[in-house]
Amino acid sequence: MRQIGIFFGTDSGTTRLIAKKIAKAIKARHGEGVVAKPLNVNRASADDLLAFKALILGTPTYGEGLLPGKANDTDEAAWLEFLPQLDGKDFSGTRIALFGLGDQERYPTHFCDAMMHLHSLFSKAGAQLVGGIDTGGFEFKRSRAVIDGRFVGLALDQHLQSLLTDARIDAWLDEVLPLLLEVYEAPVPA
Repeated sequence: MRQIGIFFGTDSGTTRLIAKKIAKAIKARHGEGVVAKPLNVNRASADDLLAFKALILGTPTYGEGLLPGKANDTDEAAWLEFLPQLDGKDFSGTRIALFGLGDQERYPTHFCDAMMHLHSLFSKAGAQLVGGIDTGGFEFKRSRAVIDGRFVGLALDQHLQSLLTDARIDAWLDEVLPLLLEVYEAPVPA
């Protein structure tokens, strides 16, 4: 399969909305066949993710830096319930870009922290993570999802800065799309 897979965990639907915006922007640039339909992880398996060499994964941050899931008061299963399926799975050769949602005003010391949970897990599983963005233009105090002055993925605040979302997605895709598509151009070992 020569597509980019998009998977997300959500409860309120905002992360799903962003996943669909990202898919639509990719289709506008490269056509229908380049990206798969975004899928909630509560409807996916580890094998679904492993079917792709390039992935975009999204998560909101719940409360004080938490991933969505029933243990963190979401109504639906999400990342917390999905992640145990990944135990022992090898994502070597997979390139992953992350996006995360947070609230700078309500949780300024945990802004987009949940992205770091995914970053750590998939890095340990052998994946190559790409697509971090600069922290400029954001007003938060601290985030675990920042390394060397850059978020580990696309950070978005739909509460405070929703008018910046489309431009941030476009700028992020300028950087990340060539890196994700590049994995399909590499020669397959004999």
